[in-house]
Amino acid sequence: MITSWREVEAGVTFPEGFAAAGVRCGLKTTGEDFALIVSESEAAVAGLFTTNKVQGACVRYSRRVVRGGAAQAVVINAGNANTCNGEQGDTDNRTMADWVSRHLRIPPDRVLTASTGVIGHILPMTNIRQGVDLAVNALDSGLNADTMAARAIMTTDTYPKYRAAEADADSWVAPIRIGGMCKGAGMIAPNMATMLAFITTDARIPPPLLQEALRRACDASFNRVTVDGDTSTNDMCVLIASGMGHGEISRAGDAFEDFVVALTRLCTSLAKELARDGEGATKLVEVRVNGAVSASAAHSLARTIAESPLVKTALFGNDPNWGRVLMAAGRAMVPFDPEQATLHVGEVLVFQAGTGVAFDRDTAHDYLTNKEVVLTLDANMGECSDTVWTCDYSYDYIKINAEYHT
Repeated sequence: MITSWREVEAGVTFPEGFAAAGVRCGLKTTGEDFALIVSESEAAVAGLFTTNKVQGACVRYSRRVVRGGAAQAVVINAGNANTCNGEQGDTDNRTMADWVSRHLRIPPDRVLTASTGVIGHILPMTNIRQGVDLAVNALDSGLNADTMAARAIMTTDTYPKYRAAEADADSWVAPIRIGGMCKGAGMIAPNMATMLAFITTDARIPPPLLQEALRRACDASFNRVTVDGDTSTNDMCVLIASGMGHGEISRAGDAFEDFVVALTRLCTSLAKELARDGEGATKLVEVRVNGAVSASAAHSLARTIAESPLVKTALFGNDPNWGRVLMAAGRAMVPFDPEQATLHVGEVLVFQAGTGVAFDRDTAHDYLTNKEVVLTLDANMGECSDTVWTCDYSYDYIKINAEYHT
């Protein structure tokens, strides 16, 4: 089990062996828009990618790199998804990786690529070339590098999202550091994975175990986040292990299980920030479902409630309209009997055994004005539970997405 957990104000460069940079090369109208993460030596790599059948060139390319099990750099551009650009998009993506590989003197198949932004626009390669040059020269470690890199991958995000921690466990010979950054505020319903996420660790761990750890951690974190129910074309979550720390995990067992727990904790912290910063959001919403007949049923119930536009608009209005939650649960296409269910808004019981109950609406309303709120549905039909994080829908969500391209 994890015996200590020390969070620090840092990101992807906190683990031993990593440097990063975030620069501006003119891909967005303002701010940093090009990022680079580099390991001092060849590192083990794992990755999860979008299941959307429309995929960015970076997804196809980086998936091949991950299959090779080794990487040394990640290059990320914002402002342009490089998706649906045909052969030109693939060529431009390879060129971006080639430029990074030449600067760093590493093979191009050790460079992961990631892009985010508007679909269907050709990458402006003059800007990309400038971004590579600037980022390589700006590589550094520490808080400023972490912050700048996290800023550079933002699109409609309102703040950079990064986390880092040092964990220890009885099963490890030494503490392990984990750092990460992510972006995403809209088109969020990761089904690996609507976001970009980059996780680093200094543990020594072989690629197959690293892949399994990432899969399990993402399933409990990023895949439990939804803003609007849309899965992006460029979703990506990669995990790079430099092996430059003293912690080593060579096989399945207690040490590996503890690593999964630590990785999941960090990923969950990042995932909540995606929901908290959902486009136009005013609050982070946690939807808990207990007592479902199966794990899949619990997840379907929680996700259907979390993605319901009527639930989300009621939450924006601080309206304890429990009928909308029951409506959503009833259309989740899983076993559910309202005659057995109970629903709480925070600590306030609002529904039980097929009917609403008398409750203080002012108390429930005031609770919903908080920046973090919890809805708890007890199906009382089984033993399975699940949690999904989401946000409310405000007027600004419509404005942001109506004007995204123009």
